[in-house]
Amino acid sequence: MAPSTPIINSNSLNILDFVVNKGHGVKGLSELGLKTLPHQYIQPPQERFDSSNEEPNKDSIPVIDMSSPNDPHVAKAICDAAQKWGFFQIVNHGVPIHVLEDVKNATHKFFALAPQEKQKYSKAQSVTNNVRFGTSFTPEAEKALEWKDYLSLFFVSNDEAASLWPPICG
Repeated sequence: MAPSTPIINSNSLNILDFVVNKGHGVKGLSELGLKTLPHQYIQPPQERFDSSNEEPNKDSIPVIDMSSPNDPHVAKAICDAAQKWGFFQIVNHGVPIHVLEDVKNATHKFFALAPQEKQKYSKAQSVTNNVRFGTSFTPEAEKALEWKDYLSLFFVSNDEAASLWPPICG
């Protein structure tokens, strides 16, 4: 939190305007020093994960080995992890470490941009549907907002990706 950033109450903030319309995203919200989680991000009880039915010691993030990607067990493990957890770790995928580091660095650079710069890639302002910055997918339709920001690229070709991807991420 920056020294000049005031600590404010989430009730005094128009969350949708700040996070979505002004482009601060969840990252900007998390940097405000809020003392409580805004109610817009709290999932209704019926949508929450219920761990009471889980087996003991089954509470670790699934790790999926991709060394045999055509093995039907790999596809099942991915489906099971996506359904139960919503995410998982892939190992033995063959992506070089330097590529993963480049992606991580590009991500940090993009999300460090001023909100006005990130907004250029929002649904309302992006020149293409193939590159998109946002937070919850449809805040006006969701029961609770998602605690996430994203930058996505729907890859079509190298030329299009190079011309539309945020230059700072290059």
